[in-house]
Amino acid sequence: MDMSSTPRAHLVQLDIVWEDAQANFHRVEDLIDAVDVSPGDLILLPEMFDSGFSLNDKKTADRGLTLAFLVELAEDTGAFVQAGRTLHACHCDKADNRMTTVSPDGSMLCDYTKVHPFSFGRETERFRAGTRVDTWQWPSSQGPVTICPAICYDLRFPELFRLGAKAGAEVFALGANWPDARQHHWRALAIARAIENQAIFLACNRTGPDPHLSYVGGSIAVDHMGNVLGELGDEQAVLSVELDIAALRAWREKFPALTDMSLVR
Repeated sequence: MDMSSTPRAHLVQLDIVWEDAQANFHRVEDLIDAVDVSPGDLILLPEMFDSGFSLNDKKTADRGLTLAFLVELAEDTGAFVQAGRTLHACHCDKADNRMTTVSPDGSMLCDYTKVHPFSFGRETERFRAGTRVDTWQWPSSQGPVTICPAICYDLRFPELFRLGAKAGAEVFALGANWPDARQHHWRALAIARAIENQAIFLACNRTGPDPHLSYVGGSIAVDHMGNVLGELGDEQAVLSVELDIAALRAWREKFPALTDMSLVR
């Protein structure tokens, strides 16, 4: 695989059509077609990008259609694709809120289940909690990069990202449906998660309204020092950023705070 000299990520800030997977597939395609995606890049889509934050899992659960779209997108662009979907994966009455990663060859690299369902928004009524923090390896011109996926409400729980850091994560990639009522928390927490874990933090939010809430985007990329690499407003757009993994590694070596962390029980 030919890769660009500097790893790049593309955060797709989507105005999600409520419970209409095909319409959302078309919107993603239109947005991606308008940007320069190189082989080996990372495409990041929001939580439940194919349906919006719907608790109607009987209707929205992926039966293979969304996964097939992600595989096609990865193969067509040569990029790694990480995206949110709903899945029924157990013999129980609850679904999983997943963040699925597909490689350019169409294979699945990771299928993270949201550890923190949003109880305030009744997500716990229809979705079960994940039980582990996952990572996957992103090949790059600067060597393999360990990425830890996360979903929306996870952002409020720093211990999840600490566990990711202990597992070697250098980049956190979060997809969300984060409503505008708490938008100022979104930005502050994304920057904090980057600084405290000496990691790049990619936070991809949706924009536009659904039948219950409104969203103002604010997708953001933050480097290991807390510097904002790029940020969107409330428009439907793609945020494309270059990621300096070498500088991140140099900072961790120069200021090895992660070696002093202790998870107190």
